[in-house]
Amino acid sequence: MPTGYQITDQHSMYFLTFTVVDWVDIFSRKCYRDIIMESLRHCTLEKVLLIFGYVVMTNHLHLIARSDSGKLSDTIRDFKKFTAYKIIKAVQEQPESRREWLLHRFQWNAAQNQRNHHYQVWQQDNHAEEIISTPFFSQKLNYIHLNPVRAGWVEKAEDWLYSSAAYLNGMNEASFFKLHFVDED
Repeated sequence: MPTGYQITDQHSMYFLTFTVVDWVDIFSRKCYRDIIMESLRHCTLEKVLLIFGYVVMTNHLHLIARSDSGKLSDTIRDFKKFTAYKIIKAVQEQPESRREWLLHRFQWNAAQNQRNHHYQVWQQDNHAEEIISTPFFSQKLNYIHLNPVRAGWVEKAEDWLYSSAAYLNGMNEASFFKLHFVDED
């Protein structure tokens, strides 16, 4: 069901939120977070996704991104489809104490949605908000980076490993994302 937060301009920059169904804390495990990170890396290298900021939380992730190819919706669709597949496969094959419960939640959600056949990992919408100004960009980037601080996991945003905060503060030169920055002019 559409929420009104839709991608209307495939070339614009958007603040995006991808949420796991039922707010399941799947990303509390490193192996699932790593699937997200590797998939984002792939999207930047192969699908011309420009990432301006990101954070991976336990049950959702935030991005500020745009597509140089003008296919943002397609890239997001492919990202969510691929990561869902990889997450389900990891749940089935990796040591996982919550295996039965996770698969049940993902199966139940798929049964509620005609577009899914076996499992649904992600909520259908992306809560896309177009970035229309530098102050709005800054507000959303700060919101993204302060998520782990507000959750009480770290004291400083740059200490959260699954975020662009350290990279943007110059602390993580070897970050495997090539982040693109908004021109402040």
